[in-house]
Amino acid sequence: MGDVGGGVGKLSVGVIGVGYLGQHHARLYSSIKDVDLVGVCDVSGPQGKEIAERYNTTYYKERGRLLENVDAVSIAVPTPLHFEVAKDVLLRSKHLLLEKPISETLSQAEKLIKIAKGKDIVFQIGHIERFNPAIIASLPLIRNPLFIESHRLSPFNKRGVEIPVIYDLMVHDIDIVISSVRSKIKRIEAVGVPVLSKEFDIANARIEFENGTIANLTTSRVSKEKMRKIRFFQTDSYISINYLDHSVEYYKRVFKNGKPYIERDKLAVPIGEPLKLEIESFLSSIRNRTPPKVSADEAREALSVANMIVKNIIEREGQIGKRLKDEEVTDSETKR
Repeated sequence: MGDVGGGVGKLSVGVIGVGYLGQHHARLYSSIKDVDLVGVCDVSGPQGKEIAERYNTTYYKERGRLLENVDAVSIAVPTPLHFEVAKDVLLRSKHLLLEKPISETLSQAEKLIKIAKGKDIVFQIGHIERFNPAIIASLPLIRNPLFIESHRLSPFNKRGVEIPVIYDLMVHDIDIVISSVRSKIKRIEAVGVPVLSKEFDIANARIEFENGTIANLTTSRVSKEKMRKIRFFQTDSYISINYLDHSVEYYKRVFKNGKPYIERDKLAVPIGEPLKLEIESFLSSIRNRTPPKVSADEAREALSVANMIVKNIIEREGQIGKRLKDEEVTDSETKR
């Protein structure tokens, strides 16, 4: 393992979980200068061996053996396994980039945060949209938004269906919204529907903040088309961000001869792969001993809001179920 303090030495890294997303962590680590991809670990031997061979590294069946030989790891396992695997990594004092959401429950998140704070390590969470070039380019323009609207739609994929779509997809937009608004939440109204899985596959949440900002978030993993858009409406401007093609349209109010007009601009957005930028930021934090761009505390906050949305949906379902049951009783009594 390398001496990583003060930007000196080669970092030894590994990836735990090299399925749909984890394999891209391995790809990027293998391509970065001054990084040694020591190995990958996956419960699926064939998948792990294939990725290890592809990126000229070693496959480890047991993560403990991998952790003995690295300075840092990425974890990209299913959400139900986040706590168990992340806890093992943190207790061994390894720098950690953990894919979102941080964990299944707030209590698990708090335990992981407590362990990490007792170690001299970087603990970053993979809220990848923070590293989307379109978001980065838009940040200087986002000032006190009054209304935020997001649509994150995907065709059905069996990956991630063990959790509600709120944790799988909407959590990205939750993180962007709360990091942009920076105000306490006053009220949440939400609805969700299971379609092809046992969990909510479609969801909408209306979040009202104490400062007056309202955010309307829509997410689906049973859509015909893929869409990733978020819009910020402000008193004098409107910013439309397309996460997929990294484009930004900026509409602002200007005055000509004393009359207001809308001026349209297409923002220049630097080229960059969000996951690569995220990993580079993680490695930079390790080398320079700086806090991660997306901290575990921020990820815990996003999880807390996601929990509030799921709770609101369940409560609404209960109210609707009670109302329907009462209506059935009333109809039955009327027919007697």
